[in-house]
Amino acid sequence: MDNYQEIKDQICDVCHKTWQLGWVAANDGNVSARLPDGNIIATPTGISKAFIAPEKLVLLDREGNILEASEGYRPSSEIKMHLRCYEKRPDVHSVIHAHPPGATGFAVAHKAMDMYNMIEDVAVIGSVPLTPYGTPSTSEVPDAIEPYLEEHDVMLLENHGALAVGGDVLTAFYRMESLELWAKITINAVILGGSFDISRDNIQKLIDLRGYYRVTGRHPGYKVFNPEDGALHRKREEK
Repeated sequence: MDNYQEIKDQICDVCHKTWQLGWVAANDGNVSARLPDGNIIATPTGISKAFIAPEKLVLLDREGNILEASEGYRPSSEIKMHLRCYEKRPDVHSVIHAHPPGATGFAVAHKAMDMYNMIEDVAVIGSVPLTPYGTPSTSEVPDAIEPYLEEHDVMLLENHGALAVGGDVLTAFYRMESLELWAKITINAVILGGSFDISRDNIQKLIDLRGYYRVTGRHPGYKVFNPEDGALHRKREEK
């Protein structure tokens, strides 16, 4: 997308939606987009996503230096995490960090979302890793997520929240939205008696359909991160 104003409007729209959906509270979360010239437009620190407006967004260079910002506005300290995503993934043009309650519950419980129980999520997102703990505003967080960026578009941040990347703002938002619904469905399934995975053969069929449906981004394939860690879903049958 080349329209600078349209990108700013989309960021604001996504910010408002994350607040309305209860994925952020107070000053939580941050959203950014990489422009065609390599510069980055990002949400400022210290402002509720309910009140974000285009004129409050900040323009940064690819190193995170401020190029344009209204008086008193500066980027979130979490911008380091966004910059690492852009550095390591040339295909990524938007990054969203939020605290959706269902998915963040998995992050707080120290459980990766590596279940294969929902058709859409198996095909579109794949298994979602739990990245190691990192102190916010430091390089610990970008260092923690970097090993997972090659294969994953969605991650859980240990005791912190969730991260989604995409080729544009809306794609990143949709991935975060899918993650949260998937987490809630899995939690409900467990309450009702158990979460059961799709068979290995059918999992691969779903992954193979990505090309047919023109699904973009990365996919880890079939991957179980910690199969013996007491996960909420049943242990998979290995072939």
